[in-house]
Amino acid sequence: MGTPGEGLGRCSHALIRGVPESLASGQGAGAGLPALDLAKAQREHGVLGGKLRQRLGLQLLELPPEESLPLGPLLGDTAVIQGDTALITRPWSPARRPEVDGVRKALQDLGLRIVEIGDENATLDGTDVLFTGREFFVGLSKWTNHRGAEIVADTFRDFAVSTVPVSGPSHLRGLCGMGGPRTVVAGSSEAAQKAVRAMAVLTDHPYASLTLPDDAAADCLFLRPGLPGVPPFLLHRGGGDLPNSQEALQKLSDVTLVPVSCSELEKAGAGLSSLCLVLSTRPHS
Repeated sequence: MGTPGEGLGRCSHALIRGVPESLASGQGAGAGLPALDLAKAQREHGVLGGKLRQRLGLQLLELPPEESLPLGPLLGDTAVIQGDTALITRPWSPARRPEVDGVRKALQDLGLRIVEIGDENATLDGTDVLFTGREFFVGLSKWTNHRGAEIVADTFRDFAVSTVPVSGPSHLRGLCGMGGPRTVVAGSSEAAQKAVRAMAVLTDHPYASLTLPDDAAADCLFLRPGLPGVPPFLLHRGGGDLPNSQEALQKLSDVTLVPVSCSELEKAGAGLSSLCLVLSTRPHS
C-alpha cells in the first residue's frame, strides 16, 4: 500500500480479527485442514496485534471472532486497500464470502471509499495482490481469476496492474513480498522464482531481489509507520518459525526487522500478510 512518489506509504491503522474456537476445532477444515492448538493460535494472534500497536505505533482495530466464520482471522483476503480506497474482494470459496461483511463495515466506519465486485464471474483473494508502491501485481491462482484482476485494474487506475501466473497451492504473497521500497523478496521454490521472473519482465521499475530459503518467509509486510523520525519496519516470520531464512533477512539493512510467529495459524492456511489489513492513509474519524 502506498502513494505515488512515496513508494509504500505511511501507515496509521491496522485491522485484525480474533481467532474463533471453530477454527481451532477443525470446523474450518473444509479442505482437510488440521485442528489447531487454540491457546497457541490465540497467543500468536495476540502478539501480532501487540506488535502492530506497540512496536509499530499503529492504531489497532480488532474485529471480534465469529464462530460461523472459522477462517475469519485471514481477513487479508477480504480487501485490497490503497490510499483512501478499499476494494472488497470476492473470495473463491463461497463459504468465505460472508467474511467481507464485517470488514466492509469497519472500513466504511473509517471513512474509506468502498468499491464492490458486482461480477459473479470474478474471484479475487486479497493475498493474491502485491502492491510495490509503484504498481500492482495480481497473481492468477486457484483463488483469483482474470476477471478479478481486471477489477483491480479498474479500481486503481493510477497504477499499472500486471497479472502473474501462480502455480501450486500458494497465493502470490505466499511466494513473494516487498522487503523494502525497492526490494522484492521471494522464496526459493520454482513457483516463487517463476513468479519473480514474470514480475521482472512485466515491470518498468528496477527492483532489487533477495531469495529466501523458505517461501513462507517472503510473506512479509514492509511498513512505514506514521510517526516522525521512525524508520521503516519489516514485519516478518520469526520466533523460530523459519530459522533458515533469518540470516538472509539480515541482509535487509535499511529496515528494522520485527519478528512474529504464526506457525500454528499457518496450519489453517494463514500467511503473515493474511492476518491483518494495514491502512496507509489517515482515514476520517
